[in-house]
Amino acid sequence: MFRSGVRHEIGIRCRVLGEAEDVDSAVKLILQTQPDVVLLDVHLPGGGGTEVLRRVHEKNPEQKFLALSVSDAAEDVIGVIRGGSRGYVTKSISGPELIDAIRRVAEGDAVFSPRLAGFVLDAFSGAIDIASVDEDLDRLSPREREVMRLIARGYAYKEVAKELFISIKTVETHVSSVLRKLQLSNRHQLTRWATDRRLV
Repeated sequence: MFRSGVRHEIGIRCRVLGEAEDVDSAVKLILQTQPDVVLLDVHLPGGGGTEVLRRVHEKNPEQKFLALSVSDAAEDVIGVIRGGSRGYVTKSISGPELIDAIRRVAEGDAVFSPRLAGFVLDAFSGAIDIASVDEDLDRLSPREREVMRLIARGYAYKEVAKELFISIKTVETHVSSVLRKLQLSNRHQLTRWATDRRLV
């Protein structure tokens, strides 16, 4: 549904060469069609946007990407920028703004939603210790990261279960695992940990 909405919005001014639902199909399609700009979902099933960037840039280092995500978490933004994306915008962007962002990336500019530009500047200035964030997050599975972020944002277990289409018991298991791996005692410490690292 989201992809069809984006396609409708940008189809007025852009020629859409194709769309993909996971990492494997995305990599294959990008290498086949070689579009001016790839609009990349950061949390694409099958490995995420960073995996698409890695695999495509191995074959075509010049391919331009613009990341599009509901997430404005620091590790998502910095992860895809380090992977080679030329920009990052959130899904709250309007149709005309998205078309303008695509055009600017095609012309060689870097494009960020205003709040996200701050993350990138902080990372380069050293205000965010990216190495330690990566090291901590590497201990967590992709699903544990999703659960961690929602819990840190104040979601109840029931709300997390509904959001991720999993059982409450599974949420409890993931939270216990996250707390153990990060050596934290409770969800309040988890919220503080995530907030300090700008992950929420």
